[in-house]
Amino acid sequence: MERLMQRLQTARQALSTLEELSGIQEPSAVERDAAIQRFEYTVEASWKAARNYLRTVEGIDSNSPKGAIRSLRENGFLNDEETVLALEMIDDRNLTSHTYNKEVAEGIFARIPGYVELLNLWLTRILERVNQ
Repeated sequence: MERLMQRLQTARQALSTLEELSGIQEPSAVERDAAIQRFEYTVEASWKAARNYLRTVEGIDSNSPKGAIRSLRENGFLNDEETVLALEMIDDRNLTSHTYNKEVAEGIFARIPGYVELLNLWLTRILERVNQ
């Protein structure tokens, strides 16, 4: 359980750094790219925290981000709409290596505020369940 709490804390800290940049209205290229980098590591920390929760508490092995998201939905953490958004978020995470393409980078950056909201819900719900 200690490892789970560490993973959740790491994910929360990563999300906090992403929130700092997610609301910038007209970012410079450097700010946009920094936000995308923070998005990348926040998604990684969050899905790994979810995987740890699922394994430790629910006894479910999910070895991929999309598998973890589907398991979160099956266990009541995400509704259908949130699940679709989460799966799209993983697709965007997979595109982050292509941010040299301005359109891809701007598209991902534009969707980050919605992802921040989703990740806040996701982590809060896991923490609430852990603390019950």
